[in-house]
Amino acid sequence: MLDKQEIEYEKTVLIGVITRSQDEEKSKEYLDELEFLAYTAGGEVLKRFVQKMDAPNPKTFMGTGKMEEVRQFVDANNIGTAIFDDELSPAQQKNIERILECKIIDRTNLILDIFAQRAQTSYARTQVELAQYEYLLPRLAGMWTHLERQRGGIGMRGPGETEIETDRRIVRDRISLLKKKLVTIDKQMAVQRGNRGALVRVALVGYTNVGKSTLMNVISKSEVFAENKLFATLDTTVRKVVIGNLPFLLSDTVGFIRKLPTQLVESFKSTLDEVREADMLLHVVDISHPSFEDHIASVNAILDEIDGTDKPMFMVFNKIDAYNPEVIDEDDLVTERTKAHYTLEDWKQTYMNTENSDAIFISAINKGNLAEFRKVVYEKVREIHVTRFPYNNFLYPEYLPE
Repeated sequence: MLDKQEIEYEKTVLIGVITRSQDEEKSKEYLDELEFLAYTAGGEVLKRFVQKMDAPNPKTFMGTGKMEEVRQFVDANNIGTAIFDDELSPAQQKNIERILECKIIDRTNLILDIFAQRAQTSYARTQVELAQYEYLLPRLAGMWTHLERQRGGIGMRGPGETEIETDRRIVRDRISLLKKKLVTIDKQMAVQRGNRGALVRVALVGYTNVGKSTLMNVISKSEVFAENKLFATLDTTVRKVVIGNLPFLLSDTVGFIRKLPTQLVESFKSTLDEVREADMLLHVVDISHPSFEDHIASVNAILDEIDGTDKPMFMVFNKIDAYNPEVIDEDDLVTERTKAHYTLEDWKQTYMNTENSDAIFISAINKGNLAEFRKVVYEKVREIHVTRFPYNNFLYPEYLPE
């Protein structure tokens, strides 16, 4: 096991591009997120390299001159890892490794590595391992150093199957085995979900690091792991919650992220059964993040992909304590007012009165406006509950503060 200090101080550089489809502002935003991912994985980012181009170079991602600049910095500063913001093809990865002579990983590989670190249960570990093998399969020739022995000569004439074909077969067999294992676990979890009875199910969904686990802890008075890092929670946690005298089940799910690896979406679809089987979704949003509207769109896109958009959804704008809009001086007649200058009241007008009337603004960590939040959740759950149990709805009157 690596020493904690080693993990914290692994020197890295970030590499991204500015293209027609990804302008300078968007590129900076993605690299900010990539730096947070690197920090979560245990890396220290020393420098970012960005190049403007029509599209990434199909051979080396960046141009020759820029790659030479990166190589010189890597050599001079003893950099251990270069992290690319977009997924690299097997050929690109092989070519770049030859130039930089250090560890090369892309955003997908980095996210998979974080998931591997964070997976606690057998189920999560199986899902992550499956995603890693599916990512690895097309990259075998470039990633496994022992394959460099694959050439002719004495002792290398095998029984009709080259070493790389053998390795690919081993990986494919492992993928098949892991998929079967997940099917078995899925059946067990389906039985567990069925055994929970007819209680109303509410699922917390949202972008990674928006405060879902913190909110879960506050509402259910439990100790779900929460940390200011990306993907702190991988395993779905389900707790029985009682507001007023009304019981329901609350589940905390894995966070989403932009450019989420296809392999992870596929292997974690079963984890998101909690979302698909929920009666109501609480979509938690970090309103203090400058790109929170993009986050909302990313979450909605993934929910659509897993058939989770047909449910009642309630928007929960969290971290109002950290929201800090840009301020325009009263005498400034030049600066155009944009969403960056919106106050919380402006956002409330936007989301509560026009786009989505089902919205509330809270601070889970400071417990700001949580009394109102609990009241609204009670009323939403009660609406579902009384249709499911029409004969005992007299037990659950209008919400009374606890």
